[in-house]
Amino acid sequence: MARRIRDAKLDTRSARARLNQRREPYWASMSGGLALGYRKGATGGTWIAKRYSAEHGRKLHAIGTADDILDADGKTVFSFDQAQARARDWLAKQVKQDRGEVAEDKGPYTVAKAMEAYFEFLESDGRPKHTLRDARYRDSAFIRYKFDDVDIAALTSKRLRRWRDDLATAAPRLRTRKGESQKHRKMADNEDARRARRASANRMWTILRAALNHAFENGKVDSDIAWRKVKPFKRVDAARIRYLTIAEAMRLINACDSAFRLLVQAALMTGARYGTLTRLTVSDFNPDAGTVAIRTSRKSKPFHVVLTDEGARFFRQVCAGRPGGEVMLRKEDGSAWGMSHQLRPIAAASERSKITPAVNFHCLRHTWASHAVMNGMPLMVVARNLGHADTRMVEKHYGHLAPSFISDAIRAGAPRFGFKAERKVVPMDGA
Repeated sequence: MARRIRDAKLDTRSARARLNQRREPYWASMSGGLALGYRKGATGGTWIAKRYSAEHGRKLHAIGTADDILDADGKTVFSFDQAQARARDWLAKQVKQDRGEVAEDKGPYTVAKAMEAYFEFLESDGRPKHTLRDARYRDSAFIRYKFDDVDIAALTSKRLRRWRDDLATAAPRLRTRKGESQKHRKMADNEDARRARRASANRMWTILRAALNHAFENGKVDSDIAWRKVKPFKRVDAARIRYLTIAEAMRLINACDSAFRLLVQAALMTGARYGTLTRLTVSDFNPDAGTVAIRTSRKSKPFHVVLTDEGARFFRQVCAGRPGGEVMLRKEDGSAWGMSHQLRPIAAASERSKITPAVNFHCLRHTWASHAVMNGMPLMVVARNLGHADTRMVEKHYGHLAPSFISDAIRAGAPRFGFKAERKVVPMDGA
């Protein structure tokens, strides 16, 4: 029997709980160039095996979830001992393949195999679980049904382009009960709706292309020319940014049910995305600094949102007297907000507050950023509070709202023609 290794940092749940969250795994050396790694995330961690040899270089293998929260079952959740056993099994298989004792799969390298290998790479690279979950959903819904058993060597530019174009014209999917036929939302017949569908098709194409490139880089196919010829749709990301006025935001808040109202208020106070807010714990709010720590984001880089005095009072009230490990924002029944759970409440609140057309939850992020920019906040500060590394996205979406010498000069020096406004037409503020 292989000798069980011991490591004071990784042996137990309590020991791992004391470790700091970080992207680089905590490694425990085993034998034969093998090491077992533990990558600490915001809510538990994952096990990774690493093998190094002079002949074959460095290889990584994702084992699965650590038993930090759930009890180990030896299938998807593993204890320290179980993870060691899985790592040794993987090493033994690798050694046999090196010796030619186990023939590698000689069948066609299909799109399904390429997608699974790509997701395994993303997991071993420490990508956030919610990012992987979203990518797997898109793969299942939009890629596998078309290409599952297709040999990637047989893919052609024409076939890939036709799939991309079909996605761009398909109606958006609606949440559908298991066992029922997939439901679709009626697509509006206007340029903005068509732009949105092309942008969505681009996101699917990005996932598939990344998996195909990963297969090419690992020698699973001889050429990548078929997908290099397929380009994403151009000029489709310039969405029309919509934001709420202060009066509209107040009407929306008042129209929300109590639990959802806290989620909406948190979004307006921080500019954070829905998924980010649903993963916040009470300890993420720092009442002394007046900040909220965003430990997992789309780019997987932690940052801190600086709050106004109003925002700090709101979060202080929400977190008062609660344990630090508790999820901060929950539904009325105490359960967690899940994927797409915000769609119906935000639509209902929009209807009750007579905001037309109805807004989506992401509009609250645009509202925070738009008012910050219009109030003169420097674009770099806005970008940092939103979690962006630089100002490019902020300039793209909100730059036109920023006070500038150009707009000041035009308003001061552009010609006036003496046009008179119609006195019978009176604007209704906030309506």
